[in-house]
Amino acid sequence: MSLQDWAENAKDRFDRDGLATGVYGAVQELWQGGLGVLGRHVYNYGTHVYEEDWDVLLVLDTCRPDVLAEVADEYEFLADYDPDADVLNSIGSRSPEWIGKTFDPESVAGPELEDTAYVSANPHTRDVPDPDQLALVDELWKYGWSYDHGTVRPETVVDRAIDVHRSGDHDRLVVHFMQPHSPYRSLVEEHPDWFSLSVGMDNPEDTPEFVLWERLRTGRVSREELWEAYRDNLRWVLDSLEILLDNMDADNVVITSDHGEAFGEWWYYGHSSTAPIPVLKRVPWATTTATDSGTYEPEITPESDENPTPDEVNERLRTLGYM
Repeated sequence: MSLQDWAENAKDRFDRDGLATGVYGAVQELWQGGLGVLGRHVYNYGTHVYEEDWDVLLVLDTCRPDVLAEVADEYEFLADYDPDADVLNSIGSRSPEWIGKTFDPESVAGPELEDTAYVSANPHTRDVPDPDQLALVDELWKYGWSYDHGTVRPETVVDRAIDVHRSGDHDRLVVHFMQPHSPYRSLVEEHPDWFSLSVGMDNPEDTPEFVLWERLRTGRVSREELWEAYRDNLRWVLDSLEILLDNMDADNVVITSDHGEAFGEWWYYGHSSTAPIPVLKRVPWATTTATDSGTYEPEITPESDENPTPDEVNERLRTLGYM
């Protein structure tokens, strides 16, 4: 965001929220933008996943170590998870940064990428620097999108991941789920207007993600309510992982995230910039195994003619708060 964009947004805030609330929001937005500049041009850090040992990497978008710890005892494959020890500093604070750095052929040896299949529900697959360097880049979000949920459901991702793992000629598999990233399914049911592309908070140009964090910042929704919805989205994807781990063979499976999510920590909301702050950089690194029992048969298959139009791509990105 340029200073001119910020100034225009600030004026809109003053007109919409009044001087005091508008100034607070404008300064907070400037702070978030400044942290993003810091991360892009001055200082950043993180461990590349290819420096670690894994066969299958399950990426749960925006998953924080602390929220994973809250539900870990509900899942056998997370029984030993320690949120203080089983963590990693991500190389990204938002998806396009993580994807671009993770699959950068200048940072990763050619054979590593050539042996990796990437199945992704995240629309930022376009940020893979050179898709031809990988064994497979499966853009699941193009043909597996759920308009009812405004995202790709984790069950759909599991379907495709099982099929790719059973039939693919690759040594490593990266599966990128969208959950627990918003839209939060429980709030979509209770407050569908919060997630509508046609209705912003008195501003039809706002993305649903922006509206959500604005509500938290201005106290129109409590942190506890959003956290509960965030945790529910995590259970949604973890329930699906139980099926996945019972239908693939892998000795070294890692459950991690591309980045975290800020609920007001560091005076930051969401994950809108490349800010190098711990709440966005610290992610889980939980290890487990998988055994294919053959009890599940995938149903979804890629449709070669199922390419969304540019407007549809932008709509999906806006739904997830990326535009």
